[in-house]
Amino acid sequence: MPRTNFQELLDAGSHFGHLKRKWNPKMAPYIFMEKNGIHIIDLHKTVVKIDDAANMMKQLARAGRKILFVATKKQAKEIVAEKAKSVNMPYVTERWPGGMLTNFPTIRKAVKKMNTIDKMIADGTFETLAKREKLQITRQRAKLEKNLGSIADLNRLPSALFVVDVQKEMNAVKEANRLNIPVIAMVDTCCDPTPIDYVIPANDDAAKSISVIMGALCQAISEGLEERRVEKEKEKEEKNEAAENKENDAPVGKKLRARKSAQTAEEKENINE
Repeated sequence: MPRTNFQELLDAGSHFGHLKRKWNPKMAPYIFMEKNGIHIIDLHKTVVKIDDAANMMKQLARAGRKILFVATKKQAKEIVAEKAKSVNMPYVTERWPGGMLTNFPTIRKAVKKMNTIDKMIADGTFETLAKREKLQITRQRAKLEKNLGSIADLNRLPSALFVVDVQKEMNAVKEANRLNIPVIAMVDTCCDPTPIDYVIPANDDAAKSISVIMGALCQAISEGLEERRVEKEKEKEEKNEAAENKENDAPVGKKLRARKSAQTAEEKENINE
């Protein structure tokens, strides 16, 4: 069963592309028709592409991998942040920090700096500083939180990247391509789909369109996380059962060894006689 249906996408305006004069010819396979100088996206293909991307994201979530969501445009920021938080995934909705993927160790150092400041506040060291130093550290902490707070739990490179608006987030896409990280993206008729591994042809300017597609993808991630939780619980139960069986079998083993040693002793006595 499709994760999102044709009517939902139609109601959200996902089929509206850009003006014909702004189109990218490489998007031709995903365009249904032209109406009043505007390209109309084939939503039947969009539904299929959403399912492909959702299945891939579900498998990654089930394996315990992280997917980084990127959307810095005004109408997408809040939606992406809310949906990504709901499935405990990292996201970037402010300015894309250059080299975030290609120079990941440096980004991790900045995140550790933020954690160090938090420790200073917690253990009281912060209160011993001069007023000017406090102000500088507070400003630094606020800046780090704004740009990197949403990726504080990202301890290693993400296994995939989800992007809203390929043109605006081209730097993120380029870095992911360079590191062979799969890219899933909402691609409008004015964009080049070539660098994208999982193309979702859709209107990337309408908030409703973004919300519907994000909802379908995050639902798939949620399912993957739930399956992972169930599998872990099952493994834990199996380990506990195995440990219990081992404990129960231990006395029986001791008895058998004691009986065997007693038989050996009797046989030795018989030989001596």
